[in-house]
Amino acid sequence: MHYGMGMVTRCRDVLPSQFDYCSDLNTTRFLKRIIEAEKPDFIAFTGDNIFGTSTTDAAESMIEAFGPAMESRLPWAAVLGNHDQESTMNREELMYFISLMDYSVARTNPLAEDLSNPAKGDILENIDGFGNYDLRVYGPAGSHLANSSIFKLFFLDSGDREIVQGIRTYGWIKESQLRWLRGVSEGILQGQKQDSSHSPALAFFHIPIPEIRQLYYRKMVGQLHEAAACSIVNSGVLQTFISMGDVKAVFMGHDHTNDFCGNLDGIWLCYGGGIGYHGYGRAGWPRRARMILAELGKGENAWTRVERIKTWKHLDDEKLSKIDEQVLWEFLHQR
Repeated sequence: MHYGMGMVTRCRDVLPSQFDYCSDLNTTRFLKRIIEAEKPDFIAFTGDNIFGTSTTDAAESMIEAFGPAMESRLPWAAVLGNHDQESTMNREELMYFISLMDYSVARTNPLAEDLSNPAKGDILENIDGFGNYDLRVYGPAGSHLANSSIFKLFFLDSGDREIVQGIRTYGWIKESQLRWLRGVSEGILQGQKQDSSHSPALAFFHIPIPEIRQLYYRKMVGQLHEAAACSIVNSGVLQTFISMGDVKAVFMGHDHTNDFCGNLDGIWLCYGGGIGYHGYGRAGWPRRARMILAELGKGENAWTRVERIKTWKHLDDEKLSKIDEQVLWEFLHQR
């Protein structure tokens, strides 16, 4: 969202013909339009929620930025980008504040019980970054899956800026985070019944992984308008997701004028496209946001597991246009 200070923070990269006056409030209006139109169950924010250099009060800006989510009384979660901490709060303070906001289900970092499993050997005492956590979606109330995790959401801190061998680069997801991720995934699988094992998962973080550049030369759904700005360090995130087996799609922010999805080794890497009007954009190219739908299968008498995951985008135009609908994953029934 790149939120600044509300009405006084002007838009970037919009045509004079689009608005008489454009500010952060246009971002707020767009978010409200989407919530009212789609009536979602959950909202995920993929970082650069506020534009730190454009606000003198990080807490106040976050309250305004996340306002529509809180007003909707829907559960929501967020990760940090590389600009959130550039104001009056550091990354730990930002995530702690977000975790305390109304209807937020975000966490500063994993709960203590998530960080260790004596049966697995070493206890993970430290984890890099702030905003690493998982959320589990359970089956419908009253169904046989009501106490089973049928859908998982992983949130990771991809950092901000770092110096590597004298070169300034973007942050990346560290080994301690991947070790935690593998442990959580394995723990969930071990605890599940056979009929709900290998439930699908999605991951959310801000800075894209280096492999995203391989998609430049492959079929994609959506548009590529700028080179991916990622770290020079490849920490093996994609390989970790592949080895886990449950992550079906990854959703990133950072590069505002990319909104494509592309598949690498069975995992979809998706941008959302910029939603915020104070962040840079592309004049004449409407701001946009991505929707994700997880559909349950239906048995003779009850709902079953997640059988399909779809996605599309809405544009902030007169009709709130729906574009690029696609299926990301389907459960293949064994015959």
